[in-house]
Amino acid sequence: MEFKERIVCQPAILGGKPTIKGTRIPVELVLKLLAQGATYDGILEDYPDLKLEDILAAIAYARDTVVAEEVGHLHAVGV
Repeated sequence: MEFKERIVCQPAILGGKPTIKGTRIPVELVLKLLAQGATYDGILEDYPDLKLEDILAAIAYARDTVVAEEVGHLHAVGV
């Protein structure tokens, strides 16, 4: 899943936090809901502005962010 078309960071929206494009829904909220056990269908029902692709993009964004941080950390410690 390519998240770059669905996740944006704009200083005027939530202080630049990553959000779902065209909404004020932060990626953090989507991930928190999933971590709390919410289903895709439940999230889509509670947030009708979202699409399944938005949820998948939030997951992909988190994955890529974690991978980038791990690589950066490994370089910093000389691994």
